[in-house]
Amino acid sequence: MDAQNEIKRRLKQETSIEVIRGLLAQKEHRSRSSVAESVCQHFGFFDARQRTQSAGCVKALRELERAGHFVLPAALDRGRAGAKSPQRLGEPVEAVRDVPEQAKDVLGLTLIKVEDLTQMRVWNELMICEHPQGAGPLVGAQMRYLIGSEHGWLGGFGFGAAALQLRDRDQWIGWDAHTRRQHLHRVVGMSRFLIRTSVRCQNLASCVQGMALRRVAGDYEAQYGYRPWLVESFVDTDHFIGTSYRAANWVAVGQTQGRGRQDREHHSAKSIKTIYVYELESELRTRLGVAAPAAPVALVALEIAEGLDGQEWAGNEFGGANLGDRRLNARLGEFAQTLGAMPGRAFCGAAQGDKAAIKAYYRLIERPDDSQVSMQAILAPHRLRTVQRMKAQATVLCIQDGCDVNYSRLVQCAGLGVIGSNQTGAKSGGLHLHSTFVVSTEGLPLGVLRAECWAPTPKAKDDQRPASAIPIEDKKTFAWIKALRDCNEVAAELPDTRQVCVMDREADFYELFDEQRQSRGVELLVRAKHDRATSEELNLFDAVRDSPVQSQLRINVPRQSSRAKKSKQKARVGHAQRTAQVDVRYREVEFRPPSNHPGKEAIKLWVVHVLEASAPTDAEPVEWFLLTTCSITTAAQAQECLRWYCLRWRIEDWHRVLKSGCRIETLQHKTAERLKRAIAINLVIAWRIMLMTLLGRQCPDLPAEVLFSDPEIEVLQAYAKKKHRQADPAR
Repeated sequence: MDAQNEIKRRLKQETSIEVIRGLLAQKEHRSRSSVAESVCQHFGFFDARQRTQSAGCVKALRELERAGHFVLPAALDRGRAGAKSPQRLGEPVEAVRDVPEQAKDVLGLTLIKVEDLTQMRVWNELMICEHPQGAGPLVGAQMRYLIGSEHGWLGGFGFGAAALQLRDRDQWIGWDAHTRRQHLHRVVGMSRFLIRTSVRCQNLASCVQGMALRRVAGDYEAQYGYRPWLVESFVDTDHFIGTSYRAANWVAVGQTQGRGRQDREHHSAKSIKTIYVYELESELRTRLGVAAPAAPVALVALEIAEGLDGQEWAGNEFGGANLGDRRLNARLGEFAQTLGAMPGRAFCGAAQGDKAAIKAYYRLIERPDDSQVSMQAILAPHRLRTVQRMKAQATVLCIQDGCDVNYSRLVQCAGLGVIGSNQTGAKSGGLHLHSTFVVSTEGLPLGVLRAECWAPTPKAKDDQRPASAIPIEDKKTFAWIKALRDCNEVAAELPDTRQVCVMDREADFYELFDEQRQSRGVELLVRAKHDRATSEELNLFDAVRDSPVQSQLRINVPRQSSRAKKSKQKARVGHAQRTAQVDVRYREVEFRPPSNHPGKEAIKLWVVHVLEASAPTDAEPVEWFLLTTCSITTAAQAQECLRWYCLRWRIEDWHRVLKSGCRIETLQHKTAERLKRAIAINLVIAWRIMLMTLLGRQCPDLPAEVLFSDPEIEVLQAYAKKKHRQADPAR
């Protein structure tokens, strides 16, 4: 079967409908299946094994009947009570035994094609109990495998029909709609892939994927009479990072739109997943008769201040956004330009009476919540520019942090969460913003790599689970892991740029370090919060304190504002900025995994300890424990890590610009999704304000034309003249 029979498309033709009416008029068919058999024989609807395609034909005939073209024989009442349930074992699949740590050491590793009822029951039981999507049902031409070994059943695979339409996949292949309809059967979907959660075996996932991919084409040909040319699969990056896919030579080609196979109303209720494909035939496009897509444009490195002048910056940072409307795509930069000229003001005030601009802006913000106008879509062009600026650096610091945005006064705003409560128990409504803010090792902001806003929900009162029993995916701290995974994806595009993720004490949890160990794409630098047990007799803090002093250093301690006691927060005493003389220690330590992670290996990290031995009497001594995956073997390396951590305050300064300069907490919209869109634009404006400020301080000889337009320079010169200052035209 070189090309698929387009049954529905063929039968919708008027001449075909007349043929079907003629067959029905003969009164020889008492069932719909009988009609379908005759239609298949007449039009030549046969599969690769020369069997009639009656199931697809019946489906097409039913749709034509609903459209009023003819009346089919009444459907037979088979007494079906509902959907057929998959056959199961009736008991859990036996646990695995003594699985080695490396795939090469697994005894009797084999891939077993599911062919009999017993094997089907094992497969169903595994998927229903241990796979997030259950056992299915799978659709179309299907193939199932069990992963067997002398240690027990290790998991399984399920293959089925590919997605009917998939924008990024279809663009990658390069076929048009007609070619896709003809050859879609040549693409199969790896709908299920399971390695049991109790199996901890390095390289096993990529190993068995290779076994399945080498076999699936031949098995399809033997069972269905044709060979597939391409396999597709989807990875939910909120829960997995796709390491085994990349190790097995899959290619990531884009993302889904959040729609399932049955999403006819475009609700996009599913999570967005990364699309991976694997070519079973090296000449895929030649066989399809399509041209290879144009090679992607090489990522061009950008200098930090390039393209940031007053007239061009907004077009550069927002140009090329895909918001689902060409008019909005083109005007997004204009909106940012207007807001950036008067940060902190409502758009209607910043637009100064331009009714067309005001109307267009609110048309953007007030799009339906499920439209393509999202925080990620608005930030996508700026993210690309940020990556380009990262490419020009040898080392960059990806600073992660979160902050609450208070909208408690917007009582009618739908979709807000609970960010706190006062002593009377009254809830404060708002959103939580978690961002990755990238700076150079000199502290100059390169841009916002990632930002995510969500409505926090308090733990249910009847949820009595201890924290250790709650899956990490259900915790607020999972945001740190998702952002780390995002940095790992970027690292694949920047092989010559070293990334160090810098995080405060909230990120000190075992799962984050375990995640980094699996990917190793970026380094971690985290301030320790927990005094963990190490492989030695002493706990972490005492073990490092007992180490010898390696060097001394003077560090800047930023100003801290005072804070009154709140219901869930202690009071905080403010202090002025000062310089502290500190002792620096460092050593390598090994952490044992916590009790809720049995079977995992210990994690080795380096610890840099900073202690202010002689603090002022009215100040608390500085003491930091910095955990890092960077190798620390010299005092200079320890001091470098310390200097990097001091730059973590850049993201705090950015948050202050967002709230005090751009005044994002004064935004007023009717839904949380609309607030997120307005916040997204202000994230970039706040970054530019902060960069301009720091460039003025660190690069006083920078020409004014780099950041300001000619009219802005004229205004500044007039202002300087008014203040009796020397105006330098060259600056």
